[in-house]
Amino acid sequence: MAHVLDPDRTHALFGRSLLTTHDWGAADLDALLAVAAELERLDRAGVHTDLLRDELAYAMFFDNSTRTKSAWAGAAARLGMQPVIVDGSSTQVSHGETAEETGAMLGMNAHAMGVRHDLILGEGNSFMRDVLRGITEYLHASGDQRVVPVVNLQCDIDHPTQALADLLWLREHFGGDPASALVGKRITMSWAYSPSYAKPLSVPQGVVSLLTRFGAHVTLAHPEGYDLLPEPMAWAAEGAAESGGSFRVVHDMDEAFTGADAVYPKSWGPLALMTERVAANKVGDGAAMKDIEQRALANNARHIDWICDERRMALTREALYLHCLPADIGAEVSPGVMDRFRVAVAQEANKKVYVIMAMLAAAKVPHLADRLSALN
Repeated sequence: MAHVLDPDRTHALFGRSLLTTHDWGAADLDALLAVAAELERLDRAGVHTDLLRDELAYAMFFDNSTRTKSAWAGAAARLGMQPVIVDGSSTQVSHGETAEETGAMLGMNAHAMGVRHDLILGEGNSFMRDVLRGITEYLHASGDQRVVPVVNLQCDIDHPTQALADLLWLREHFGGDPASALVGKRITMSWAYSPSYAKPLSVPQGVVSLLTRFGAHVTLAHPEGYDLLPEPMAWAAEGAAESGGSFRVVHDMDEAFTGADAVYPKSWGPLALMTERVAANKVGDGAAMKDIEQRALANNARHIDWICDERRMALTREALYLHCLPADIGAEVSPGVMDRFRVAVAQEANKKVYVIMAMLAAAKVPHLADRLSALN
């Protein structure tokens, strides 16, 4: 069944960039996810949605990525665009070019821009805003009428395409009216042990600051020292107060899992060391960066019992397991739990393709609701 799109609410997204979900109102996010659901329906029905044929979709990645690169390329290709993935280390940023200049240079040719810049606190989101400023100023100064949105593909503060994909998946799982699907649901975002590397804070920050806005009762669980940044924590509290949901922080994984309807066990680095890494990065001290990473992993190793296993899942209300992938199997999650939810987390990951499609189409296609209706 086709998803009915509100033409006015959909049109209100035209020309907009997505740099954090907090920048957008709840109604705008609802409209965006309605577009994503309709694009997924059309795609699965084999309907071509090449609404942006032959346009260029650039994406700069300053960190390793598999799923987000794939989602960007898949989304752009389904819209008829030509995806171009740019390695951030190959840009002139390291040679002194500003983010505004990079935005202007790529904006001369690009029709959309994705950026992943997530490793250093205080840098990624501000870089994206400077890129957007450079593109906007170039287009204005040159009289170019193109719309070139910037999409945050993960930064130091938020991972909006991932969090929105998670929300889309949760709405499908719980069913009913999408706008109220999370109301009253107990959702746990928990730290989990990982021996691999000190992962960014942006996924848990994006999840708690988004899901609280839709009436969910969100619990954030982590050991002492693994706090999140103050700003997204404040957003989560504000969202809960406005939506009728709730937000709490605990330091006991069992407590967090008890009675949960969905759980999201995911590792991230200790805040103090993630902050320390900022200074080392500024002076290019590679040895200090390696030392900080090793100390972060040693800190993680004090909490190897923070694992999502069968015993903890039994504390829940037959909860849905979520993960942005790749999960550290045997550390973040037991092999048995992962085997049980392997298809579910793949379906969750696939939602990101349609969220990115929705972002690009809504930002760039005039009268999108009518255009999609004509495809049915």
